[in-house]
Amino acid sequence: MQNTRLAKLLEFLESEPNDTFILYALATEYNSLNDTENAFVYYLRLVNDHPDYVGTYYHLGKLYEKQGETDMAIDIYQKGMARARAKRDMHALSELQGAYNSAAGLDYEDD
Repeated sequence: MQNTRLAKLLEFLESEPNDTFILYALATEYNSLNDTENAFVYYLRLVNDHPDYVGTYYHLGKLYEKQGETDMAIDIYQKGMARARAKRDMHALSELQGAYNSAAGLDYEDD
């Protein structure tokens, strides 16, 4: 049985099938429900159809990491960083850089 929020988002999607916020919200909702298959569907749709929706890259990368797909995560973080730079979105760039560094094993901690 679908939860009420998911049902409402799917209803919104019927009337606005290309709305980036609705697509993102669906991906996030599926992710929170541990429905990784559907989360991937919507995150990948955003990356392919709306590549400038920069917030997608961080969450898609984290989902890849959760699935043990570190190389895919690193690739997504790199693509997201390029988009964030192009949009001059320094906040997103910083978050993506941090996620990239962590996934790539580049975290430096003081001893």
